[in-house]
Amino acid sequence: MNIMFMEKTKQIKKRKFTGTVVKTAMNKTISVLVVEKRVHPKYGKAYKQGRKFHVHDEKQAAKEGEKVVFVECRPLSKTKRWRLLEIVKSTEKVKK
Repeated sequence: MNIMFMEKTKQIKKRKFTGTVVKTAMNKTISVLVVEKRVHPKYGKAYKQGRKFHVHDEKQAAKEGEKVVFVECRPLSKTKRWRLLEIVKSTEKVKK
């Protein structure tokens, strides 16, 4: 009897954030600040709330002040669970 088993492939949805690089002093690691705007449920006042993430930057391409996109990955160290995807906005000035 020929029974075919179909593999169930799970698509794991990885979280993706955009933030600003605030520190590049570590080797192959950058600190990225992600700021979210929230509204207080009772009073309706808008406020900003920020979180810092340690992100793995293999090529050490990101510089302080740049906007970057990073995604979730397997644990790389005690505090690193994120990987740099792309640099969205560079801080280099364009010569005219």
